[in-house]
Amino acid sequence: MALPEQTPARAPKPELTLFDSTSLIVGIIIGAGIYQMAPDIAKGVGGPWGVIGIWVLGGLLSVCGALSYAELATTYPFEGGDYVYLNRAYGSWAGFLFAWAQFTVVRPGDIAVMAFAFGTYAKEVWNPFQSPVLAQQVYAVAAASVLTLINVLGVREGKWTQNLLTTAKAGGLLLVVVAAFSGGGAEASAAGNQGGGLPASLALIFVLFTYGGWNEMAYVAAEVKDPRRNIGRALILGTAAVTVLYLLANLAFLHALGYTGLAGSSAVATETVARVMPKSAAILVSVLVCVSALGAVNGLVFTGARISYAVGKDYRMFAALGRWHPKFGTPAFALLLQGAIVVALIVILGTFVNAVLYTAATVYSFYLASSAAVLVLRRKEPNTPRPFQVPVFPAPTLLFCAVCVFLIHSAVVYKPVIALVSLGLLVLGGLVWRITREGDRPPV
Repeated sequence: MALPEQTPARAPKPELTLFDSTSLIVGIIIGAGIYQMAPDIAKGVGGPWGVIGIWVLGGLLSVCGALSYAELATTYPFEGGDYVYLNRAYGSWAGFLFAWAQFTVVRPGDIAVMAFAFGTYAKEVWNPFQSPVLAQQVYAVAAASVLTLINVLGVREGKWTQNLLTTAKAGGLLLVVVAAFSGGGAEASAAGNQGGGLPASLALIFVLFTYGGWNEMAYVAAEVKDPRRNIGRALILGTAAVTVLYLLANLAFLHALGYTGLAGSSAVATETVARVMPKSAAILVSVLVCVSALGAVNGLVFTGARISYAVGKDYRMFAALGRWHPKFGTPAFALLLQGAIVVALIVILGTFVNAVLYTAATVYSFYLASSAAVLVLRRKEPNTPRPFQVPVFPAPTLLFCAVCVFLIHSAVVYKPVIALVSLGLLVLGGLVWRITREGDRPPV
């Protein structure tokens, strides 16, 4: 199948440099998960070496997934990411279901998760409301709304916001590390499983959740300068950088608090910084987490609307999503509709945890399908040039696929009702696909 041409009038422009692309990945990955989930993850692994081991494993598995996406994104450098790969590998039904799931479950849920995290810590800095729950929701809605509007106004505005937030959040995380090693180390404590923690399988789910976002580069491939060279570099550089930062952070937590202190902490970063700056730790860490969460929200908003844009080009029913705004140079309608769904989810779901559980099984199902697409497309389109190829193929791809199957099973067993809701939405998406008339241009 010949690769499609995109006309300048309707196509996005390549404005993202290697630094922009890497910042986008790092900014999306490093949200608030490292601060909120580190203690529960520690409880699930039983000791300090288990803590380091599971974070190393999460980084390595994420790199395996990133390698597969790097091959797909450099081979098919078009807006839409998985939507494009699944169309080509399995047919238009698969691409549509992915876009539908992203539109109704995954993307708004992910944005809501990070918006909730922002609201949780923003209310600690300033809470003008009597109800902390109301304050959290108001801040979450404000974060999603303002960053959506910034991204509507232009790609440059969106990417500059992302670069600034990414630099600030990475620098802030490093400051936590420096603060931890500046103070005295915690006394050695006996390792042992702390009551109330997650099973090891679910601890791995939460570790990989904190690493989630390395695949986002694929959604903006058409906006990357020299995409066949820079997409692969950005994926590898971004994932590797986050792995190093996460390992440093957990080493810092263990040094400052010890394993028992880490596993029993309710505010791990605050307690770590408090060993050096006891009076100002709470406010400093709250600001840091707010910046981290905003960077993730902005990146998710920026990339998510590009999936809807890709669908809008191919399906008449969703044509409004596929229009690139002539003045702002962005998929403005797709961004605004995405923002409206996020705001609705924030109001309906109400909490950070509910938002995480809303997305889990669906996310890993499509990670599995897209990673397997590397195998399918190598057989289906063997003559298509592949500027980047997965090294030691197919080992990294098969390993990541196996992990996805394991995590889907774990998520379904742990929360079957949530899994049924996601399945119901996918079935509804299949019905919508059947009644939707495809546009004049066939899916890529």
